[in-house]
Amino acid sequence: MMLEKSNKVHAFKEDLIADSVLIIGAGLCGSLLALRLAQRGYKVEVYESRPDLRKVDISAGRSINLALSDRGLKALRLCGMEEKAREICTPMYGRLMHDREGNTFSSNYSGRDNEYINSISRGDLNAILLEEAEKHENVTIHFNKKCKKVDIENKLGYFKDYNTKEEFTVKASVIFGADGAGSSLRKSYISERKFLFSYSQNYLNHGYKELEIPADKNGNHQISKGHLHIWPRGDFMLIALPNKDGSFTVTLFLSYDEGEFNFNNLTSEEKITQFFEKEFPDALALIPNIKEEFMNNPTGPLGTIKCTPWSYLENTLLMGDAAHAIVPFYGQGMNASFEDVFVLDEILNQDLGDWKAVFKAYEKARKKDTDAIADLAIDNFFEMRDHVANNLFKEKRKIEMDLEKKFPESYFSKYSLVTFNENIGYSDALKIGRAQDKALLNLIADEKVTTSLHMNKEELKIVLQKIVKETQEILNEDKIAGL
Repeated sequence: MMLEKSNKVHAFKEDLIADSVLIIGAGLCGSLLALRLAQRGYKVEVYESRPDLRKVDISAGRSINLALSDRGLKALRLCGMEEKAREICTPMYGRLMHDREGNTFSSNYSGRDNEYINSISRGDLNAILLEEAEKHENVTIHFNKKCKKVDIENKLGYFKDYNTKEEFTVKASVIFGADGAGSSLRKSYISERKFLFSYSQNYLNHGYKELEIPADKNGNHQISKGHLHIWPRGDFMLIALPNKDGSFTVTLFLSYDEGEFNFNNLTSEEKITQFFEKEFPDALALIPNIKEEFMNNPTGPLGTIKCTPWSYLENTLLMGDAAHAIVPFYGQGMNASFEDVFVLDEILNQDLGDWKAVFKAYEKARKKDTDAIADLAIDNFFEMRDHVANNLFKEKRKIEMDLEKKFPESYFSKYSLVTFNENIGYSDALKIGRAQDKALLNLIADEKVTTSLHMNKEELKIVLQKIVKETQEILNEDKIAGL
């Protein structure tokens, strides 16, 4: 019997490896997925609607610098790409807040040593993944080929070549949709109408626009390169992330139509200048081409996509933003997509018998976590925009940093649970982190803990015990309430 089971597993592995794999989308998720499946022995064809970004600059005004952290690094490590990625990273150890008067104050991401997030260029990271994937003979990547729709039952992708205008089909054993928030495969799920497909797409009333702080004349950063810079202004904010070349990618998050200043009324150079002089004077002094960049760079939307099921029949699966696009405020969009590849790889290791079983197990393992990070990203939008300059928030962060420094194995803030704990699912990080935040804020409000005095380790230990006790009580209450 054991020999019979072993033979079945071996046959299943051979059957899967023999399958031809079509990946729609050669962005970050698609290129990492192609690399990992190639490493596992699959024959992979990748079709991308855009030109090859290694040959054509296609990112102007739409890059939103990415924050690479532990979950993303875990997936890159699986594929042997961690060190190459680190070579193009700029570490950021915390936030640096800027007020209207030009004063700044910092807030570290962690009280533990050597925990930081990394600013990385989307294009540069995508390029090294494509290069590595193409080293495998069983991978072929096609650019300028737009997927129009997918015939799921017949395993056919319908494409158009942007250069020749030719339309053609591609047949494969299994099709992965890694084609982002506008996924053609997901649209085909919606139009199929042969199965129950739930889909939601929710936009913030805010959009984003990118600007640039250039390097100084010596090629150096003009402000601290070790921080993510934030200009919080309540209803809107500006952020800046460092680049390797000494510049900063600056992103304005602003309402389309609400408030004194919004994207709909910032249509003249005079109004743009008035807005920045009033709200961001220190940033304005560092952005020499602000009028041209503001007028010419596109305004992008900020939305969350949730859907289910991610797979249909035994031959298609949505991954990355195609399945769960989120807003960028936790810096986890790319990390979550990379973690998708890691989780799928773990499921493939289980030898479940066929693609249908693999895809079902993958969604069961993953969906609750991607829903959680979507909700956490919305939470962090309000935190970054409204709360980081609040005195109560500052006091909470001071206590958290002290606890993490003194008790690095016992206390993890919600941010640390999400960002630096790769083995904790997003859903658990959300549940524990929210309860812990509530517990700590309650203790501060009731004046049971304070940062007014420099506490020694024993005093901090008492604070930790109070937080742990109240957090557990909140978690128990939530469990009873079914939350």
